[in-house]
This record gives sequence, structure tokens and C-alpha cells, in this order.
Amino acid sequence: MNSPEELTILAISGSLRANSLNTALLAAAQKHAPTGVRVELYEGLTDLPPFNDDLDTPQTVPASVTELRSLIGDADGLLIATPEYNYSVPGVLKNALDWASRPNPGAVLDGKDVAITGASPGNFGTSRAQMALRQIFLATRSNVVVSPETLVFAAHQRFDEGGNLIDDGTVSLLRSTLEVLRAQILRNRGKRR
Repeated sequence: MNSPEELTILAISGSLRANSLNTALLAAAQKHAPTGVRVELYEGLTDLPPFNDDLDTPQTVPASVTELRSLIGDADGLLIATPEYNYSVPGVLKNALDWASRPNPGAVLDGKDVAITGASPGNFGTSRAQMALRQIFLATRSNVVVSPETLVFAAHQRFDEGGNLIDDGTVSLLRSTLEVLRAQILRNRGKRR
């Protein structure tokens, strides 16, 4: 059981690649998390079937969907790392968010505090994908961290061959993002009481 001061952040990578820069970014967030924050990596993205509302009944909902919803519901907040595909988010990430957005109202994303990040070898650091995610989270009534924007450009130069984040500036930005997310969670928790 967590101490009252420790918050659990569920980290979801939108990439299925074995050597994903975004998954490596979340592993770095886990390693460099500030005091009072524990980052847990979600590894079930490939197990989620395509969203189908006909399957979303108590008798037929897939176990992988139940697990995703439970993990999100139990977490104090989310940290999403998204690649950018065709100026938007990968279909597998959108699919997971579609499942987590149901039932509506009362979904686990409703009121959930979320921070967004993304790593790309390009010069824009997944900025368009992050904007698309912000729009999705507007629809799910989630509370997205506004600043800092964590856009990791030229990401292939910030990791070593083992996938370890070696850029101090990016480590600092990740820590700052998690600190702001933690403060937002605690502030919003106080409003709900």
C-alpha cells in the first residue's frame, strides 16, 4: 500500500515497437521520478481488441479491457508518451483511450489527471500528436497538464544504445512534468473533498 504522500502514475506508451523511444522515455520517467511519485508501466496495449461497443457489456467485455480500466481507475494519474503517425496519435493508443472512455458518463478517464509527452527523431517532438491527444482528453473530461509541454525532439540522440536516457535536460523536463502532475492531482483532490 502506498503512503499517503506517494502517488501512482500509470504510464502508457502509444508505441508497440520493441525499441520504442516513447517506451524508453517512460522507463526513464519511472527511473527518475521525483519523491512522492511512483510510475508504473502499462504493458497491455497489444492485448486490447479493436473497440467494439457490442462487446462492452458485463457478459462480453474483454478481460484486457477490464484490466486497463481497473489500472487507470486505481492510478492517481496518467502519463502518456505518444509517437506521431500521420500528424496524429497511433491507432492502438486511440483504441485504448476509446475503451477507457466507456461507459459514458462514469468512465475512468472522467476527471483523471493526465500529463502528455512524446519522443521523436524529428524536429517537432510529436507536437501534432500531442495536440490530437489534448482534443481526445477534452472529450473524456480529463484534466491535462498545460505546462510544461514535454516535446522530445531529436530523441535518437538523447538515448544510448541500451535505451537509457542520457540527456540531462530531458531528465529534468520529465521530472518537472511529473512534479506538476503530482501538484495538479493533489490540488484537484482537494477540490473534490
